[in-house]
Amino acid sequence: MRAAVVGHVEWIEFGRVDHVPEPGEIIHVTESWQAPGGGGAVTAVQLLKLAGDAMFYTALGDDELGHRAKRELEELGLRVHAAFRPEPQRRAFVHVDSDGERTITVVGDRLGPRADDPLPWEELDETDAVYFTAGDAGAVREARRTGTLVATARGVETVAEAAVRLDALVASSRDAGERYEEGDLDPPPDRVVRTASSRGGEFETRAGERGSWEATPAPGPVSDVYGCGDSFAGGLTFGLGSGLPVAEAVELGARCGAACATGRAPFGGQLRPGD
Repeated sequence: MRAAVVGHVEWIEFGRVDHVPEPGEIIHVTESWQAPGGGGAVTAVQLLKLAGDAMFYTALGDDELGHRAKRELEELGLRVHAAFRPEPQRRAFVHVDSDGERTITVVGDRLGPRADDPLPWEELDETDAVYFTAGDAGAVREARRTGTLVATARGVETVAEAAVRLDALVASSRDAGERYEEGDLDPPPDRVVRTASSRGGEFETRAGERGSWEATPAPGPVSDVYGCGDSFAGGLTFGLGSGLPVAEAVELGARCGAACATGRAPFGGQLRPGD
């Protein structure tokens, strides 16, 4: 299957701690590491691992971290098409506590590609599935060149402005920033998939089909949960692009999310074919 992501990158510094600090408290990190992350990058690498190949359309800061992010994503095997902006690369610090829960502090604006960026948008004509996380309305329309277009509900206003049909929208029943209400998009998405973290989630289709799924148990000790939701989105997108019914696609997504929790964030535990 041929897959791509149109979206954003955050440069992440991770710190493993006993607990998230209280106001005024000083705590010590027991392990630290850095990596490119963010919803676009994590989903793209999960798609790469499932499909064997994936393209990533993004925008990056024209600074040391932006160029380092592109280089490290390419070293993972992604084909990265990036527009560089004259501003700092968006960064984040992630506390990972003793339970593996992540708490994120973000610095800088989300950068996404624009339709007028000199990127090879025409290559999306040859893709089976694209996942959209960030960009302008024109970038959403370019992403619609694909056979199956899935998008996140975070920043749903941009998708609404584009006024294109989505094959699926990934929303949350818990996170206020990823809610979707009927009428938010016109035309409405063919499928709405609402995740609920450890409680699984539910889906509904325009044809009236409804269903739910249980969270898949982690296949090993939990390291941290950073990237689990984005890995779920990668599995869902791969499943729908491969022609799976939505009930089977969300189950694949759940397996991807569970596997991600077992490796050091964001890419260490992601699901591969045969796992």
